[in-house]
Amino acid sequence: MKRFMDNTDYNFFKSKPDEWVKSLGKEKLVEVLREMLLIRNFEVRAESAYQQGHIGGFFHAYIGQEAIQVGAVHALGKEKNWWVTTYRCHALALLLGGTPNAIMAELYGKITGNAKGRGGSMHLYGDRLLGGFGIVGGHLPIATGAAFSLKYQKQEGVAVCFLGEGAVAQGAVHESLNIASLWGLPCIYVIENNQWGMGTAVERAICVKPIGEHLAKSYDMSSYTLDGMDFFNCYAGFTDALEKVKKTGKPVLIEAITNRFRGHSISDPAVYRPKEDLEKAKTRDPINLLLDVLKKHKFFDDKQFEEMNKTEKEIVLASMKYADESPWPDNTTLEEDVFAP
Repeated sequence: MKRFMDNTDYNFFKSKPDEWVKSLGKEKLVEVLREMLLIRNFEVRAESAYQQGHIGGFFHAYIGQEAIQVGAVHALGKEKNWWVTTYRCHALALLLGGTPNAIMAELYGKITGNAKGRGGSMHLYGDRLLGGFGIVGGHLPIATGAAFSLKYQKQEGVAVCFLGEGAVAQGAVHESLNIASLWGLPCIYVIENNQWGMGTAVERAICVKPIGEHLAKSYDMSSYTLDGMDFFNCYAGFTDALEKVKKTGKPVLIEAITNRFRGHSISDPAVYRPKEDLEKAKTRDPINLLLDVLKKHKFFDDKQFEEMNKTEKEIVLASMKYADESPWPDNTTLEEDVFAP
């Protein structure tokens, strides 16, 4: 079977990494690398905690996809925008100000957690993060509503909504895209196409490719196809998309072609995926691709990378200790903040 990442299938957004290196500068790019390493270390250590029985329920790692949301947050900005994502939400929560301590404690189900131990892995929140959502495609109406709120109140900013390629067949996705285009809402919808749904290859689940380009035409939107393994291509694409939304007042649809390096969730051994497919994907690890550029421009070297990686690992290990030592929620508070209709 021809794999979906064949670049001949796509019209990738054109960007010039060297120009963005100059524009962003050393300090910013080193910070980008640090954030990607924090996400990677957090996911790896949290997986370990899950396997040791400290975390229960569902767990979906973002390993391999880091360049997309890191690129989006840096290009679009944290303030003024509303962010909504799927159950694969640890990375975005970290990027939008959630601390490793609070997020790890949430995974452990502790009272010091991001949602007081009530949301767990799939439901993280923040000042501008409206949440991670477990119903496939069910969060697009929320993002669309956030975009409507921005427009109605004449506020700056956009709503940013991440979804997986498997969600594209859900009805709520099409209803949301239709109303967003019809009403001219400032929303950026981002399909993170990691090429595997819940064990199903994308070409066996979605009838068109590229997904974004075809879907956007149906709803009179502009579209972008990004290399989701390349931070610079993501940053450039999101930057351009933001300007387009501001200029036209209409929503934009982005498809970022990426790869997850784990199964769909921690309980998924991914035996359906050819080993050679995964190994090929790992040759384009977004962290290594960014590091190669930094080394090329003499912004960073291997020793500095090892030291940074060690520091981020220690931060995550400390968050595990914090979570382990934090108290459980009191059973008497179980019904607090729960409103009956």
